[in-house]
Amino acid sequence: MAKPTKLSSTEVAALVGGLIGMDADTEGEGMLNGLPVRPYAFGSNDLSGFGDYHGLRMINERFCRIARAAFLPMLKFQPRLSSFPPELRTFDDYRNSQDNFISLTISTTDELRGSQLLVMPPSFISLLTNAYYGGGAVSPSQARSEFTATEHRVIELVTDRLNAALQLAWRDLTKLSFAVTSREENMQFVAFADGDEMVVNCSFMVQLPGQEPATFDILYPLQMLKPIASLLRSRTQSDQLTEDLSWRDKLQQALMRVPLGVSVRLCEPQIPLSRLMSLGEGEVLPVTLTGAVEVLIEDQKLFEAQPGELAGHAAVSITRQCAA
Repeated sequence: MAKPTKLSSTEVAALVGGLIGMDADTEGEGMLNGLPVRPYAFGSNDLSGFGDYHGLRMINERFCRIARAAFLPMLKFQPRLSSFPPELRTFDDYRNSQDNFISLTISTTDELRGSQLLVMPPSFISLLTNAYYGGGAVSPSQARSEFTATEHRVIELVTDRLNAALQLAWRDLTKLSFAVTSREENMQFVAFADGDEMVVNCSFMVQLPGQEPATFDILYPLQMLKPIASLLRSRTQSDQLTEDLSWRDKLQQALMRVPLGVSVRLCEPQIPLSRLMSLGEGEVLPVTLTGAVEVLIEDQKLFEAQPGELAGHAAVSITRQCAA
């Protein structure tokens, strides 16, 4: 028979506070058309300005496409990643839902003056380590309480690659950079946020062949995202909100490498049709060469030049650009 679960003092206080709040809410209730109604002030909810995280959902979807390559060195293939809708919860609530032994990586972003937390379960870390060093993509069955030095190295590789992918995913919305500041193995010791502070929990699932899907989480403090809340709640975003200079540079470089045919027109003699019909092998056609020739690019006259010689080879010297 299962033992009854004893509520902690915090849970008891929350339960009592909720009951008191329900009593206070019912005091202002009334009836309208036979249905209970109560007053509500728009904007009283602190989360109303954050919308439904539409912009963050788009970022997570882009992150899934980019982050597949982060696992390639370990798994030897690019797994399929999918994202869950962002969830808002207190940090205490999230911490209580996780095991104490877990991989925690805190990265700061100077642009928003905050940090994000990357949470990966130890079973997934062990699977990546085993596959990275030639084993199969399987998770160990025994429980452990600490990571090995080899697993620490794999954690460093994976988190750095995921941070780089996250930086690319955010680039279309706003430019952010993520720098790792600390790592932790115990959820109770991580110094990321206060217990009652609201955090945005973004969960991702990694699908592995022949294995149960693995998951990892990325947490953002809600307070950190409030300066860009208008961007995150916008539903009219495109995948490219700012000018992609790297794409323009690549396009320009590709155009600059297009080969063009160059020809030089020395002269344009005119002969009658009868003379042309009588021309044959060995015939000599007299022409008059001038000091200026025409330079044609793809049969379009662009320059005038002077013929000459350079290093033993025939050459032309550009003297004037022709009008378009």
